[in-house]
Amino acid sequence: MRVDLFDFELPPERIALRPVVPRDAARMLCVGAGATMSDRSVRDLPQMLRKGDCLIFNDTRVIPAQLQGQRGNASIGATLHKRIDLRRWQAFIRNAKRLRIGDSIDFGKDVHAIAEERHEDGSFTLAFAGDEPVELLLERAGTMPLPPYIAGKRPTDARDHEDYQTMFAQKDGAVAAPTASLHFTPELMEAVHAAGIETATLTLHVGAGTFLPVKADDTDAHKMHSEWGTIDAATANRLNRIREAGGRLIAVGTTSLRLVESAADENGTVQAFEGDTDIFITPGYRFKAIGGLMTNFHLPKSTLFMLVSALMGRETMQAAYAYAIAQEYRFYSYGDSSLLLPSPNA
Repeated sequence: MRVDLFDFELPPERIALRPVVPRDAARMLCVGAGATMSDRSVRDLPQMLRKGDCLIFNDTRVIPAQLQGQRGNASIGATLHKRIDLRRWQAFIRNAKRLRIGDSIDFGKDVHAIAEERHEDGSFTLAFAGDEPVELLLERAGTMPLPPYIAGKRPTDARDHEDYQTMFAQKDGAVAAPTASLHFTPELMEAVHAAGIETATLTLHVGAGTFLPVKADDTDAHKMHSEWGTIDAATANRLNRIREAGGRLIAVGTTSLRLVESAADENGTVQAFEGDTDIFITPGYRFKAIGGLMTNFHLPKSTLFMLVSALMGRETMQAAYAYAIAQEYRFYSYGDSSLLLPSPNA
């Protein structure tokens, strides 16, 4: 499909630079079958679902994966993208033309890395010196990797270390937050459980590739970056039991959706999963297990806007986004939410 079919005009003032406080006070646009729309609050979520439905959260934890260093007189920026092993990470490099294989980068605070390999997409494998876990090195020298549409408008600060982490964050490895889960609070979770709605967690370590624009003119020419995820056998079996009982699997965020769909077989049965996924969901995709999605508002011409268009229909999502812009919803990572329920019985 042509990528420009997924374009839309977004006024810059609609991009949220800070989250609302408290988190569950954000607005939520509910979109159903036939392009029905209603303006709600995230706090209304339990009322919008059915008893027996299951919300699926991603428990990845964002690490301070952005580093600024020197290679001689050259300033080198690195955003770690994907762990390769204990000492080596794949990273996107700023000022990459000044970096050669074998160069050493000094990131300060006794953190050094060697540029070991350059990949086809222009990223590098960085091998970190020493014996300390790389995560400890990042805590010492790294900063929170805010999305470029926020970082380009203001510097990262101490608030972001809390604001850009979900209440479910447990497993280190993400360089971008699963932002749909940023809206949840302990109070909202109590209301969810009181309404008889099930919850489950999985892990997908979100990579910096989530922020990359689609540069191809056609979706067939776009290559997704892979991300590592896992669903254990007990969780997979529980999700299958919920579906068999008539409950819907509602992904909280596109990361949860992509991993469940990667793990599901053609009959919609979710299998235990551990490994990389580069699933690319565009209109025409047949959803196997997921019955709904709670997600923030995404970038024009992005793979994530293509995903929501696959779930609800491109014309429906173009209309929903035009409505959200007119009603002054807040967009992107720190913005408002949407609840997408394609079922006619939603």
